[in-house]
Amino acid sequence: MPENPVAIVTGAYRGLGYETCRQLAQRGYRVILTARRVAEGIDAASALQAEGLEVEFHPLDVTSEASIQQLAEYLRVKESGLEVLVNNAGIFPDPAPDSGQSAAANADMEAIREGFETNTLGPLRLCQLLMPLMKNHGRVVNVSSGMGQLSEMNGCCPGYRLSKTALNAVTRILADEWRTSNVKINSVCPGWVKTEMGGKEAPLTCVEGAAGIVWAAMLPDDGPSGGFFRHGERIDW
Repeated sequence: MPENPVAIVTGAYRGLGYETCRQLAQRGYRVILTARRVAEGIDAASALQAEGLEVEFHPLDVTSEASIQQLAEYLRVKESGLEVLVNNAGIFPDPAPDSGQSAAANADMEAIREGFETNTLGPLRLCQLLMPLMKNHGRVVNVSSGMGQLSEMNGCCPGYRLSKTALNAVTRILADEWRTSNVKINSVCPGWVKTEMGGKEAPLTCVEGAAGIVWAAMLPDDGPSGGFFRHGERIDW
C-alpha cells in the first residue's frame, strides 16, 4: 500500500459511510468524504478532523455526470493516485415493506429508475472514471445488500432489490475485465445496521457494519476479487 493512500467514500456524511471514513482514516488513509448535501458533508468531515483524522470533504452527487466528472478531475489534478473507492451512497426508493404498497406487481417505474440511477449507474460511472486512477493497484468496495441476493430473493421492494442485484453484476463484470491488474473489486453486504435506512430495530451498529467494508477495502494482494461478502465471509449471489 502506498504511503498516505487516498480513499474515497460516497454518501458519507452519516451512518455507514461516515463510520467507514473514520475506520479508514484510523488506519492511515487520507480520506475524501463525499456527499450530495454540502453543509452536512462539511460538518461530518470537520467532526472527524476534530478526532485528529485526515479527512476532507468533496461534494458528489452520484446521479450527476458533471459532479462525477468534477471529482475525477479533482483527483487527477490534486492527487498522485487513488487506492480505495467505496461506493456506499444508496437509496431505498420503495414504499416501506410494511405499507402494503411495495409489491413488484404495482411498483412505480419512476422509483425503480431512481434506484438504478443511485445504486447501480452511479457506482458504475465512478468505477469507469476512477479505477484507471488506481494505476493497477487499488480496492473497490460496492456496498450491496442481502436483498440483492438471487439465492434468497423473495417479494417486495423491487426498486431496491433490482438495483442491488445489478450492482452485484457490475462487481462481477469489472472484476473479470480487471483480472490481470491488482485492482480488486468486491460487493459487501454490511448486514442489517442501525441507520436511517436500516431503522432502530436493526441488530448491528455502524461500527460493526463498517468493519466488513473496511476489510474489503484493505485486502492483501492475494485477496479475492469479484466476490460477495458479509463480515469478511463469502456469501451466495
